[in-house]
Amino acid sequence: MSKETKHPNVPTPHISAKYGDFAETVLMPGDPLRAKFIAETFFENPVLVNNVRGVNGYTGYYHGKRVSVMASGMGQPAIGIYSYELYNYYGVENIIRVGSCGSFDKDLHARDMIIALGACTNGNYAMQYGLPGTFCPIADFGLVSRAAAACEKAGLKYKVGNILSSDMFYDDMNSGMQWAKMGVLGVEMESAALYCNAARAGKKALCICTVSDSFIYPEENTTAEERQNSFTDMMKIALEIA
Repeated sequence: MSKETKHPNVPTPHISAKYGDFAETVLMPGDPLRAKFIAETFFENPVLVNNVRGVNGYTGYYHGKRVSVMASGMGQPAIGIYSYELYNYYGVENIIRVGSCGSFDKDLHARDMIIALGACTNGNYAMQYGLPGTFCPIADFGLVSRAAAACEKAGLKYKVGNILSSDMFYDDMNSGMQWAKMGVLGVEMESAALYCNAARAGKKALCICTVSDSFIYPEENTTAEERQNSFTDMMKIALEIA
């Protein structure tokens, strides 16, 4: 479909942009204010292309390369909606989640990064596909390898591995460390749904998370303002591979 062609589902109930307003690669933080910060800090000539429900979406240029950023909100249902529409209605090829996470790993401290090769979940997002077994949501390996190489070049501390996409922030069973026993590095709330949508659409996805909170070192936990404005290493890595 050409950039001039109007998709029959565009605009959507959640995105007011026109077809062609988004670049092929979209960075996707959870926080709308983080999306605004990325656009205003790193983009040349950013244009606001969506603000339905205050979910900021911008398109601009980073070192001459056209790129977009739009928030996903919190949780798998939210990113499930936005990533589905971007992949299937707006012609987006790559979505790179740039989020925050809690760490289960003793070697990861606040502001270190997790490149999520796979995304475990306690949710049931993949039930919709009617598969005769358990689907394993994984990232695009090309994006994973490029992100790891960019971290190495920049001298940043990171780990590649499994992350947990939890449907519960307040977990009455306090089950996080059960996942840690299986080598899961940390917990967030979105990546499994993103990886499912990418797989179903034949597109590419990656989650890069900065450790904002630690189950091992709670004294290092960051504030909401720090999560919004100071995780610039992760943002730069995502933009370099966009």
